[in-house]
Amino acid sequence: MVIFLTMLRAAVGSLLLHKLRSLLTVSGLVFGVASVIVMLAVAQGASDKVQSQIASLGVRNVIVRSVRPPASSDDQQSDRFIIEYGLTREDCKRILDTIPSVTAATPQREFNYEGRYADQSLNIRLAGVESGYFDANGLKIVRGRGLNESDSKHRTNVCVIGADVAEKLFQHRNPLDRSILIGNRQYFQVVGVTGWRNPSAGIGSSLSAQDYNLDVYIPLATDHARMGTVLFKFEKGSFSRQVLELSQVTLAVDDLARVKATAAALEGLLMKFHPKKDFSITIPLDLLEQAKATQRIFSIVLGSTAAISLLVGGIGIMNIMLATVSERTQEIGIRRALGAKQRDIVMQFMFETLMLSTVGAAIGLGLGMCTPGAVTWFSGLPTRILPIFPFVAVVVAIAVGAVFGIYPAWRAAKLDPIEALRRV
Repeated sequence: MVIFLTMLRAAVGSLLLHKLRSLLTVSGLVFGVASVIVMLAVAQGASDKVQSQIASLGVRNVIVRSVRPPASSDDQQSDRFIIEYGLTREDCKRILDTIPSVTAATPQREFNYEGRYADQSLNIRLAGVESGYFDANGLKIVRGRGLNESDSKHRTNVCVIGADVAEKLFQHRNPLDRSILIGNRQYFQVVGVTGWRNPSAGIGSSLSAQDYNLDVYIPLATDHARMGTVLFKFEKGSFSRQVLELSQVTLAVDDLARVKATAAALEGLLMKFHPKKDFSITIPLDLLEQAKATQRIFSIVLGSTAAISLLVGGIGIMNIMLATVSERTQEIGIRRALGAKQRDIVMQFMFETLMLSTVGAAIGLGLGMCTPGAVTWFSGLPTRILPIFPFVAVVVAIAVGAVFGIYPAWRAAKLDPIEALRRV
């Protein structure tokens, strides 16, 4: 213990003789440790955001969306034609009756319209939904109420609006019991407002980006009764009519282990009645697993890139320690002449190397723990530091310093004491 403390004091004293040089020597490890922590925190934050968006779809859900098939040559030759495609209410009933693992089916239909109140207007997504839609999609009603079975039964003109619709159309006025004009066709009375929710990016091959805050929800029965099942469109000089009963059906599966098997059974069932495959199936569980795998690869790549600076810092430490050996040749010769063994010389220089590595890792740790918060503050990028990030960065930094300090310590120990004293 006494020898340990003696060598520790000697190492600290030697490094303090050249404060600036010691600080510059450890700067590589400082920025190496900090960059490893910051890059991994940014990667983790981005991964968390994507995974939360996917998880919000429900990992026990299977999502089926209607997909418009490509127009046939007969359609393209006609100026007026009807395109009928997508899921139907009969499909919902058939799925519930046929696939026992499906416990619930939440249908919806959506179109883009202009919403208007007084002199304010806004492009919104009108979604015809049933009462269970809000729970199935994690939407909270913060004002008023949601849609209920009575609204659907009586096909009432009521709606629940998103947070941005409430703010932009009503300009901080209470929207409850006021009416919105949708598409210059129908007025709908506002009975509830959903809480603000982060817009989702495009997820999967069939789910496009979606901003729930710009949604207006009405009962699905009201949607079919008031807005009709036929959508009139004028495109590229031709007039067309699209018949679409349902845009999407969200299916709840009774067991997480049966989600993928249910999706396979669902595709087989729908193909019997939709030979043109005017639907697509998305499994959030698959997307979540893919996102986690991608995040692991992304973290390895970023961590490896940042670790290069640790390697550079280690080379810097070896360079300075080799110069120190040359400067302290006289000291080494005197110690050896007074009876110091080679292992004592090795231990002395290894202590100094470890001191440099530890100081650099400690400073880098402090910088790395503070920087992710600053990144989030200035750029808005989400970051999250897992406990393993600083642990790995510090351990690797100290290990790199120790490895690159072995050769200078060995070289110092191998100096011949007589030759060392002759250089005085």
